[in-house]
Amino acid sequence: MTVPPGSSSTAAGTPHYFGHRERLRDRFRMAGGDSLADYELLELILFRAIPRRDVKPLAKALLVRFGSFAEVVAARPERLKEIEGMSDAAIIEVKIIQQAAKRFAKSSLDKRRSLTSFSAVLDYCRTAMAFLDREEFRILFLDKKNVLIADEVQSVGTVDHAPVYPREVMRRALELNATAMILVHNHPSGDPSPSGPDIQLTQEIVALGKSLNVAVHDHLIIGRDGFASFKGLQLI
Repeated sequence: MTVPPGSSSTAAGTPHYFGHRERLRDRFRMAGGDSLADYELLELILFRAIPRRDVKPLAKALLVRFGSFAEVVAARPERLKEIEGMSDAAIIEVKIIQQAAKRFAKSSLDKRRSLTSFSAVLDYCRTAMAFLDREEFRILFLDKKNVLIADEVQSVGTVDHAPVYPREVMRRALELNATAMILVHNHPSGDPSPSGPDIQLTQEIVALGKSLNVAVHDHLIIGRDGFASFKGLQLI
């Protein structure tokens, strides 16, 4: 057997990481994911895409670059590509995990049910947006029974700005026959405190919505360190 460059092997000629992979899988099976460190969970994700290499150094390098497991999973593909050893296949495996997490969180926002659970909405928005490195403006469009009609990203911007136009927001609401909405955007800085422009934009959308009988139930700002609710802050 030829050992890949940079890998050590056992006396029998088998790369050392073969046994490590099985031991890690066994720990996951027996004790669950909570028993694993972040880098070990990343190793499990990378195993499928990189079958013939020790991926522990790569997993640790990802954490050093991005800071946490969640931030690795949320990182844009082009940023993951900057890490030596991250192949296209490995990036796909990471992004599958991100999409799975989003869909799991979104399952509580079933279109057949009214969005009466604030915690379910918040959990979904945090999963989808808390660790993004660019600002994203999302709208949850609702019908008169507060049933979710559509969940749409209206714009993606820079690290501190995503362009949003109130008339375009209302035009889309009317196209969907929505009678209410929840506005959501993230602050990549981590601090969810509303800025002056955030407050002004919200007031403009609320005012335009009133003239068209479209209610704005809330505007949530999602950050790594928490969230802010315009309704909770009595800004709506």
